[in-house]
Amino acid sequence: MYNCQYCTNTEITEVLYLGALPPVNDLRSSSDELGEVGFFPLPFCHCENCSLTQIGVRLKREVIFPRTYPYLSGVTKSLVKNFSEQAEKVVSYLSLAQTDLVVDIGSNDGSLLNNYLKYSRVLGIEPSQAADIANSNGITTLNTYFDKKSMIKIKDEYGKARLVTACNVFAHIDDIPELLSNIGELLAEDGIFLTESHYLLNLVETLQFDTIYHEHLRYYTVTFLEKMFREHGLEIFRVENIPTHGGSIRVWASKPGSHLVTETVEEFLLNEDLAAISKLEKLQEFANRVISWRNNFRLVLSELISSGARIGGIGAPSRASTLIAFTGLTELDLLAVGEVQNSAKIGKYMPGTRIPVIPESELLSQDPTHLLILSWHIEEPIIKSLRDMGYKGSFIVPLPSPRVLQ
Repeated sequence: MYNCQYCTNTEITEVLYLGALPPVNDLRSSSDELGEVGFFPLPFCHCENCSLTQIGVRLKREVIFPRTYPYLSGVTKSLVKNFSEQAEKVVSYLSLAQTDLVVDIGSNDGSLLNNYLKYSRVLGIEPSQAADIANSNGITTLNTYFDKKSMIKIKDEYGKARLVTACNVFAHIDDIPELLSNIGELLAEDGIFLTESHYLLNLVETLQFDTIYHEHLRYYTVTFLEKMFREHGLEIFRVENIPTHGGSIRVWASKPGSHLVTETVEEFLLNEDLAAISKLEKLQEFANRVISWRNNFRLVLSELISSGARIGGIGAPSRASTLIAFTGLTELDLLAVGEVQNSAKIGKYMPGTRIPVIPESELLSQDPTHLLILSWHIEEPIIKSLRDMGYKGSFIVPLPSPRVLQ
């Protein structure tokens, strides 16, 4: 039995059980270390009381976001482009001045704040080693977690923020009431809190179960966010669809009455109501489709391997770990997983497996007949890049349904 992360309801429903998985970024550098990897249950759940979709297990932040966390946002070109577009819109809307403060929660290597640097003061909060990169590039970053203590330090030393951003981290931080209280206290009276999160409607409609993992505590709808923000002294005034991570939403919020509420909010609320995305039945239907997909995917791979195919994986994003674990792929199925040259994941193993992560060029030198695109949500640029590198084999795109491209 799990308690709801928001309303503490003790009767939330387990919709889909994805098994016992390691943290998706727990990559070890030698086979001797694989026995040290911890496996934790991953139940995908829904609370009918407050409509929050969530996972039922919460790991300590030090376990899932340690100092050694390997992800760097700057290596994902589509994300860098999205950050640039976000800043262009926000700077224009707020007319940011050099005296204004922009704070980014979970700022990673500073890829977002780099776009605000010439317009205002910037400050990142990042617990991983990515903070070192940001600081070396002139983006002031506190190497810590965002909590009450760090919020008070920021307010005392830097002042209140005209803009607080939380991109792909707002669903990752536990203790929602404290999180929202800290954001509200840090925000200037006319300031904006801007968050980007994976969108539950996209997740369900395109079968993105691979975005379910321990880092992602919650899966948002605008319906839930509007209710949650209102109950904690914030008001959503604008919502946008953005393409990152296979379909996300950018939500603009502020203290009530400080910004004009646009029609986009009502449009999202109506669309979610029509889609019944907050209903348990819709999520149970999604779970059934996921099970059917797994059976079909394993059949496709089994037939290829039986016919002599040599399959490599391409891309080691967090979501790849869920897909590999849920489908039971091993080193007997995949030669290796290829990553871009500057990835911190190269030289390690995919979490909980003996599948090595190697440079893409090294994987291509092994003459795979098929490449499984684990970063399938950016399928087109990946295929183009690999064709430019000389790869002439076939591609396997796993989701929304398995397909082989010659």
